[in-house]
Amino acid sequence: MKEKDRNKILALLFVGVFMGSLDIGIVGPALPAIKAAFGVDVRLVSWIFSIYILFFMIGTPLMAKLSDLYGRKTIYILDIFLFALGSIITVTSFSFETLLIGRAIQGFGAGGIFPVASAFIGDTFPPEKRGSALGLIGSVWGISGLLGPILGGLLLNYGWQWLFILNIPLAAIVIALGLKILPQSKKENNLRFDWYGTAVLALLASSLAYGVNQIDTTHFMASVTSIGTWPFLIGAIILLFILIKVERKADDPVIEVNLLKSREVKIATSISFGTGLNQTAIIFLPAFAVVILSLTISQASLMVIPLVVTLGISAPLIGRLLDKYGSKKIMLVGTIILFIGLFMLSSFASSFYLFIISGMIIGVGLSSILGSPLRYIMLSESPANKRASGQALININSSVGQLVGASLIGAVISSQGGTALGYQSAYILIGLVAVIMALLTLGLKKQKEQLATMQSNI
Repeated sequence: MKEKDRNKILALLFVGVFMGSLDIGIVGPALPAIKAAFGVDVRLVSWIFSIYILFFMIGTPLMAKLSDLYGRKTIYILDIFLFALGSIITVTSFSFETLLIGRAIQGFGAGGIFPVASAFIGDTFPPEKRGSALGLIGSVWGISGLLGPILGGLLLNYGWQWLFILNIPLAAIVIALGLKILPQSKKENNLRFDWYGTAVLALLASSLAYGVNQIDTTHFMASVTSIGTWPFLIGAIILLFILIKVERKADDPVIEVNLLKSREVKIATSISFGTGLNQTAIIFLPAFAVVILSLTISQASLMVIPLVVTLGISAPLIGRLLDKYGSKKIMLVGTIILFIGLFMLSSFASSFYLFIISGMIIGVGLSSILGSPLRYIMLSESPANKRASGQALININSSVGQLVGASLIGAVISSQGGTALGYQSAYILIGLVAVIMALLTLGLKKQKEQLATMQSNI
């Protein structure tokens, strides 16, 4: 394939991934308006986030597996269509329940966009250029993290529905261009779909999401031990073991547990869980700024901008360095930088300028683990017909990390009465997670060995 054609594909994938990631953050400014419009309480409003992540988790392995079976192009366009359909339902919602249905369909479609886009890169880019391509896709997180709240605030002036109306024409453009530009990958129609494993996964994700959502961080232990919470958390753990057993017996499992036989994959998926925890920690930055710097809520929301700008700039640079040095060196240095940034934030955040500098350092560290390096590893370790499923493992673990992280960090903060000490303790805890991630990277393959594995899986 000519480089010009590959770049067209990359641009189209970028827009699709951007659309899916934008809808995670853009809804934040609209929550008060949606709460007032439907007359619901804070607990129910939180499901606007939770149900998106829940169906994102379910959609990720399902759509990834379908793309491995029936071709990337077909499933990628289907994912964009589902995302647009969910947006239409959300915009036209006549009740809060209808809105949640729309968000669920959005999350289901978005769950497939990410792994299929990464698998497309594995299909169309040579090994020596995959890092750069994945780096550009990874920069989406920084850009959407910056533009999401800003666009949300601007569009909110015209009604909260406009936050989702934006998706509809954008999705139509991506579908039209996708039909023309995207190549059709090889299909594996001779395999049976793993409906049993999919059902167990759906139950597991639902049980985990509901149990976590029921946790009240101001009364953490009481809520965890309540009858409305612990059965769902225990159920999720039991279902996890059932899922592993089911998938090991499946002819073509929706969760590629066989990939976990590789030490490299075990390390990458473990790190992706820590990545989810770190992503969640960023959500609490504005609240921390309010407490420790005595800023207003609107001023504090701007304190995230240096971090996400740095993340957006660093991600494509990390991709280029990935092609040159391999994932082990990049991720080792990156996780050390992430720890330094988190330690600075927990220790010196009372200084306005050090707060900003800490955020920028965290942004650099996150860029080394959030996007391209982990996906690069999975592309290296996955056979060509399991590339999307391999990417799904990263997404699932990261999503679980986000769900767990929100409750864990909230519990640490509330245990100290919501004071600055609580936030500092929470960021120290996440800093320790970064240390564990750094130690895990020591077990990764060196570049030469990684390239050899990648070549063998072409």
